[in-house]
Amino acid sequence: MIPLMKNTFLNEYETKKELVDFIMKAKILSMGEKCLEFEKAFAKAQGRKHCILFNSGGSANLALLQALKNLGRLKDGDKVGFSALTWSTNVMPILQLGMKAVPVDCDPKTLNSMSANLAETLKTEKLSAFFITNALGLAGDLGEIRELCKKNGIILIEDNCESLGTVLPGGRTGNFGQASTFSFFVAHHMSTIEGGCCCTDDDELDEMLRVTRANGWDRNLPFAAQRRLREKYGVKSEFEAKYTFYDLGFNLRPTEITGFLGLTQLRYLDANCETRQKNFRLLEAEVKNNPDLIPLETGHLSFVSNFAFTVVCKTKELRSKYIEQFSGDGVEIRPVIAGNMQRQPFYAKYVGKKFDLKGAEFLHECGFYFGNYPELTDSDLDMLKSCLRKY
Repeated sequence: MIPLMKNTFLNEYETKKELVDFIMKAKILSMGEKCLEFEKAFAKAQGRKHCILFNSGGSANLALLQALKNLGRLKDGDKVGFSALTWSTNVMPILQLGMKAVPVDCDPKTLNSMSANLAETLKTEKLSAFFITNALGLAGDLGEIRELCKKNGIILIEDNCESLGTVLPGGRTGNFGQASTFSFFVAHHMSTIEGGCCCTDDDELDEMLRVTRANGWDRNLPFAAQRRLREKYGVKSEFEAKYTFYDLGFNLRPTEITGFLGLTQLRYLDANCETRQKNFRLLEAEVKNNPDLIPLETGHLSFVSNFAFTVVCKTKELRSKYIEQFSGDGVEIRPVIAGNMQRQPFYAKYVGKKFDLKGAEFLHECGFYFGNYPELTDSDLDMLKSCLRKY
């Protein structure tokens, strides 16, 4: 059996032992110093000015869109583009917060929305924002997408939960938009069990994300920001400030356990990503030798921090055969994320307008993926290579 992921953490025994010791010694486990320490460390590692830690990646998505609305950068009724091949919690907050979701198709050869896909959407739709997903350890032509968004006055934000560590010539994925979100759920590049974050270089957005994360109050803001808010709204004392709520928010706070685990796993991230790329290239060679399968294009990427290895078959009949082959050999597999999002029940319920999404539909019918992670043994890799050979 080759599961999607073998362990909760990289270096599982050492991490669990350190976690037990930390819990036994910690006086406070609600959000505090370890969370702040992780935020500083992750921002530095990612190459961004700010990191805001959340209790999940989905929460980070929700908070980011709410913060942009709180700041007046987005409003009710705005059209927000999203990658047609994505996860449910990239789309749901758009609908939940009173905006209109517009899918941007993807290229089956990259799994990602490309600048050509966005340009096609812009022929008929005026977008206020584009929430792009960097899918499965890969990415689109983000430099060109950023320029297209800038030209059209579109706010570009990234969900980088599946591509942490992937690099393009123009920089790391997650650093092309005004902000980017990450998930640290089990089986992702880093695991804090549950957890996620948002990164940005925008000071105003950073402050609003911290307000949005914690019920709408100012407790986690720097002193200067607290003073500015309190003067603006006439809050006269620390006593009053304790329960003063300045804007719309939620309780999306992480725990100190999240921060501690994040710091622990961050130590292993570079080696983790290196192994993922090594595995990816090894498996990619088998795909290129199999006429039943379509190799993915990665020539525009400098480094591939693969999340999971995606198999794209030329027909849905071939996919059925390869699913049988992988499952029969004990390899755990999944559809390509949520497939064509328009085919999801919630989407059909809440969104009336449908678009022609040939790329997402093809991947919905012809693709699947299996896990790629450092704990795969040589024997595991041999089995996976065997499964990738012609049926």
